[in-house]
Amino acid sequence: MSWNRWYGLRSYIRSSLWIVPFIALLLYVAAIRLVYAFGDWLPWIDVWPWGVAGTQRMLETIVTMTLTFVVFTFGSLLVAIQVAGGQLTPRIIATTLLRDNAIRFTVGLFIFTLLFAAGALARLDTTVPQGVSGMAGLLGFLSIAAFLYLIDYAARLLRPVSIIARVGERGHAVIEEVYPEESSKDASNDNTTVAVTPDKIVYHQAHPAIVVAINQKALLELAERTDSTIELVPRVGDFIGTDEPLFRLYGPHLPDVHRLKSLVALGPERTLEQDPTFAFRIIVDIGIKALSKAINDPTTAVLAIDQLQRLLCFVGKRRLLGDEVRGKTGKLRLVRRTPNWEDFVQLTFSETRLYGAENFQIARRLRAVIEYALQVLPDDRRPALLQELDLMDRMLERIYLMPEDLALARTPDSQGLGGAAKHAASANRS
Repeated sequence: MSWNRWYGLRSYIRSSLWIVPFIALLLYVAAIRLVYAFGDWLPWIDVWPWGVAGTQRMLETIVTMTLTFVVFTFGSLLVAIQVAGGQLTPRIIATTLLRDNAIRFTVGLFIFTLLFAAGALARLDTTVPQGVSGMAGLLGFLSIAAFLYLIDYAARLLRPVSIIARVGERGHAVIEEVYPEESSKDASNDNTTVAVTPDKIVYHQAHPAIVVAINQKALLELAERTDSTIELVPRVGDFIGTDEPLFRLYGPHLPDVHRLKSLVALGPERTLEQDPTFAFRIIVDIGIKALSKAINDPTTAVLAIDQLQRLLCFVGKRRLLGDEVRGKTGKLRLVRRTPNWEDFVQLTFSETRLYGAENFQIARRLRAVIEYALQVLPDDRRPALLQELDLMDRMLERIYLMPEDLALARTPDSQGLGGAAKHAASANRS
């Protein structure tokens, strides 16, 4: 199996709700045979002293109960997805909700219990298989506990602060994976263009899609082996249409086209695996939707800015990648475009400033982010931050006409509104 197909299959499995219940079905086939074979060896008799009629009623109750749990869980999940996607952002559906293992494994337990109880009920005869009835009763008890846990878990999961925090955690992990080294001096992140005309252009011939990941190590090895230079035209996260250029190749010996295409994974939407800016994008979308006139929830936007500050300061301390990747001999082998520091800064501030500067909470929280970042990040990160601070000041001057409001909006506040007075009092006492 080629790398891109394996990558797509792995991503599909991670985000599919039916995989775990299907595995539960297969486990049921083996488990019920094992329990019937060895159940009488276990000391169930004193624990489950029921006759045939009692065992039948218990199994029927478990079947009805678990079937209700399954229907309720999937129905509630569909409603929750629609509500969360409408109030927060649809991009959390595939990245957060469908990948949640607690939901997947709880549904798997329900399916396994349902099948086990139904199978035991179908095999019930004039004698009571104590091992089977005991196992079914235990599974029914676990299903009740799991259902109660799922209700509480889902209620906590769907809160904006929980969704934003989950995206922030995944974004933090992706940044650490993509940029493993601490910041020293970044490689050049200018848009690199090879000075010569390409010897061959490889076009995307399939349906339009998003570039979700690349196998950089394999691309570099392929370029080394063929003594060529490979330029990946779209960036990870970019949309590529049919007949648009995918690669530009340079050199006398060019790599195989099918091999090249197999090292680029495409999908219907962006993912977080190799796209660190996508975590910023999701959180910014949640923030600016909360700032819309229809929702008007600036406090949720402040929660989003909290995570943006964390991610921005973390990526600011990492060594960002340049566009050029050189081989062992120092020769240019691979060109792939990556986000630079200015991209992260603009993504963090621009839209939030545009939609939220007229709100005191947002103006004060954004200024607190900039001032904190100026304190903790290296000097080479300062110009982009200072530019954002200047843009913020100029926008506030246009919005707030009264000097008192302008002074209030220009006060940095880590809580948005309410966390600056204490700091000011401390400064006056000192």
